[in-house]
Amino acid sequence: MCILKSAPELLSRRTFVAGAAAAVAGSTGLADALHASVAAPSEKSGGETETINAYGSDLLNMLVLRTYPIAIKMLKDESETPKGAVRPKRDLKTHYAACQAFGIVRRRGTTLAMFLEDHWCFEPIIGYGLVEPPEDFLEGSGSAFFVQNREGAKKRSSEIPLLPHGKYAGMVLAPLHKANFSPDLTMIYCNASQLRHMLFAYMLKNGRRVTSTLDPIWSCVHSVVPSLTKGTCEVTVPDPGDFERGGAGDDEMVLTVPAGNMKEFMDGVYHYEKAGMGYRSFGRDLKGDFQQPPFYQDYFKKWGLDAPK
Repeated sequence: MCILKSAPELLSRRTFVAGAAAAVAGSTGLADALHASVAAPSEKSGGETETINAYGSDLLNMLVLRTYPIAIKMLKDESETPKGAVRPKRDLKTHYAACQAFGIVRRRGTTLAMFLEDHWCFEPIIGYGLVEPPEDFLEGSGSAFFVQNREGAKKRSSEIPLLPHGKYAGMVLAPLHKANFSPDLTMIYCNASQLRHMLFAYMLKNGRRVTSTLDPIWSCVHSVVPSLTKGTCEVTVPDPGDFERGGAGDDEMVLTVPAGNMKEFMDGVYHYEKAGMGYRSFGRDLKGDFQQPPFYQDYFKKWGLDAPK
């Protein structure tokens, strides 16, 4: 993890817009002085793995994330499992739901490889294409508890994004800052302010916006499958399983960035950091000389200090 740098003066929305205009105009000054040392990994050194690891460290540092971004790579065969990955059933004599695997990786820093026999929840088994979708699922059984209308439940089940059966045998998950493989996607658990800042970063180069289907269940599938199949960034609401068993916080959302968009996304993160408008720069529009209560004014007059006029 990167060492936290001291934060620049907090920016209001007004000063952010002014600063952005100055940055686009090519101005130097305070922003450059504060952030001259910020450099994208490609400017520093190394190959693909070093760049990916640097992205992980920089996201932790610059976004003040509470947990590690998760690197995920889909595996076609067990022989593709990276060295050092833990297999829950084989190595720990236990099973995990996918949301639990996410929680272990992002909090403990463990690298996990999950194949069919390691899972303990039916949703990712179906969603990741590890089995053929059961007929009753396709008829709406997976949605019936949450959707009272039978046709509505069937329609919802038919619209859940699923990977083709047999395309992958499993996946490996690791903290982005120490992954020893090239991920297919990166999942970032974040709060609303961090999400907003990352959406700014993603929008910077080409005006891209994120359009997602927000679903209160199956978050392990919605946070993985659309980014793999469509190559798009996705926002996901952690579902009850992620909350109860994976440990997702009340204020957490998930942003998923596919490999093909990662450099563009990170270029935006570095741009705002260099410009003095990184995540830490934002604060409330705090105004001095606020209205003082009368007893404040009495003390200030007694001490010969400035008092309200």
